Amino acid sequence: MDGPVARADGIVKRFGTGAPALDGVAIAIAPGRITGLVGPDGAGKTTLIRLLAGLMAADAGTIEVLGRAPGDARDAIGYMPQRFGLYEDLTVQENLDLYAELRALPRSERAEVFGKLLEFTDLARFRSRLAGRLSGGMKQKLGLACALVKAPRLLLLDEPGVGVDPISRRELWAMVGDLKREGIGVLWSTAYLDEAEKCDCVYLLNAGKLLFEGPPAALTGRVDDRVIRISGFEERRRRFLTEALDRPEVIDGTIQGRSVRLLLREGASFQPPPHATVDLAPPRFEDGFVEILGGGPTGTSRLAERYRTIPETDRPVIEAKGLTKRFGDFTAAEDMRFEIPRGRIFGLLGPNGAGKSTTFKMLCGLLTPTAGTGAVAGFDLRSAAADARAQLGYMAQKFSLYGNLSVRQNLDFFAGAYELSRADAARAIDEALDVFELERVAGRDAGSLPLGFKQRLALACAVLHQPPVLFLDEPTSGVDPVMRREFWTHINGLVEKGVTVLVTTHFMDEAEYCDEVTLIYRAVQIATGTPDDLKADAATLAGLDDPTMEEAFIALIEEHDRAHGVRAEAA
Repeated sequence: MDGPVARADGIVKRFGTGAPALDGVAIAIAPGRITGLVGPDGAGKTTLIRLLAGLMAADAGTIEVLGRAPGDARDAIGYMPQRFGLYEDLTVQENLDLYAELRALPRSERAEVFGKLLEFTDLARFRSRLAGRLSGGMKQKLGLACALVKAPRLLLLDEPGVGVDPISRRELWAMVGDLKREGIGVLWSTAYLDEAEKCDCVYLLNAGKLLFEGPPAALTGRVDDRVIRISGFEERRRRFLTEALDRPEVIDGTIQGRSVRLLLREGASFQPPPHATVDLAPPRFEDGFVEILGGGPTGTSRLAERYRTIPETDRPVIEAKGLTKRFGDFTAAEDMRFEIPRGRIFGLLGPNGAGKSTTFKMLCGLLTPTAGTGAVAGFDLRSAAADARAQLGYMAQKFSLYGNLSVRQNLDFFAGAYELSRADAARAIDEALDVFELERVAGRDAGSLPLGFKQRLALACAVLHQPPVLFLDEPTSGVDPVMRREFWTHINGLVEKGVTVLVTTHFMDEAEYCDEVTLIYRAVQIATGTPDDLKADAATLAGLDDPTMEEAFIALIEEHDRAHGVRAEAA
């Protein structure tokens, strides 16, 4: 086939009487190419994918898949939804069997197809494991296998990398690259803009409108010579970033280890602080993305402005002393040791299933350690767990609020759980609705909100009582880069007020915000240090020149496996 495997022209889709979810969008997906679909939360990406899959009809415009209506071409379409669409109480093999039935794969072909898919995804040794007991990366691989049960000509992947560690994402990309070489046309929706850079062509949506189409380099090229890296003020980099983002010549900025990375407006110059070093930095697709959306948030956090200052203390705010957790014969975390002083960000990094969440939950008081001790704000987790929990705000990896309660009712519930007085609760709720821009959705059920608003609400609930400690478990998973900037503006501002933060993340650029990180792999800590220290170690081990945090993550894990003669497991 010479033309695209799928095309859409002038697509309009409305839900209710508000602005359309898609407004005149056009897209073409070529065979043997990976087409990226990017945009902020609520841009219309999932709606467009569902239209291409034939799961809903457009209000206007035309859609063709292999020259036919999507509903008539379903046998040629593989679709992997954003939410895990498999059955968690079925095994890997039983999920494949189910999808084979749904796709009417002839029984005579199933053994051969299943064998190839299990080998392709490296899931053969897990075929009898329940899907619900797979790690995030393994679930995504199984989802991909189920989408490929009947060989498609068009493969639609709705954010397959969300919640998946860098190693698993790399493996997913390798697998999809093999499919591309077989001539399959792939549409890959993503919140990870380093993934968008790997696509052959990218479509950028915002508020239902198409803002850009073309090769990723064309968007990146728009900001050539406008990205600078400033170093020489390590201890004040958060304050410097806050002040820089409030300046009109700065469009966007992030912390990069000991440095700060800024995107400047066209034609603008920037006066650095005394004794600082300024270098041009290579632009990224994310820079062009943020600029075309109008820039990131300003630097001053309204949340931090209203937050109390946490008193100084000489003792560590969070302590882990040999924390170990076993479930029967399985060791989920072993001998975890670190200390976090006041006003610092400490990151727990590692592949899915490595032991991060177990360590996190022990320090939260949600799991009782098998061995070792821990403390939060001076309260021992064994003898004073309730007092320790009262000192922290907790934001879970998955949306853990009450979906059938309204936004305001969730805030009211958590104000009561934190034992705020009626007057303090009323003031805290009003401030949360204002700071997180939740007033217009205050009466909506939390479960019906877009992901970005759900995450805003979750953070708002976690800080209602202005705790001295924050535990953030994948706080920005699946959230677009502009919304992630907003979250880190708040976090940086709170740290300046003396709040201590423990965070897990799969976004390696977010790990750069941490003062110190520990890399957990196979239930043990294999590296601890500043982000720049870990990158320097990886550069030495793997012979890399100025590695990214993601490259360091992968290099350190691969070196650990080589040193211990271990074959990497499917993640």
